Amino acid sequence: MKSITVTELAERSGTPLIDVRETDEFAAGHVPGAVNIPMSVIGNRLDELPSEAFDVICQAGGRSARVVEALEARGYDATNVEGGTGEWIAQGRALEVPSA
Repeated sequence: MKSITVTELAERSGTPLIDVRETDEFAAGHVPGAVNIPMSVIGNRLDELPSEAFDVICQAGGRSARVVEALEARGYDATNVEGGTGEWIAQGRALEVPSA
């Protein structure tokens, strides 16, 4: 399984980012530009995944790692973000919070 650090994620541009946390977690704040497809429903929403390489993030890296493994088995070019959104916050990076 391919993995990158939060620091490497911050330096990337143009690579889609899928956040697999639940909707309420995502709404509380997420990495700017991330698209929310919760782990609990991703199997039903595979048609929404990018056709090119993309990154997958969750809160700490566990859920995203499981999702990446499952997607790789289906032929997707997915990369896990180690440390997840929690590490992004710990590094003092900005979050995007949807306006209500």
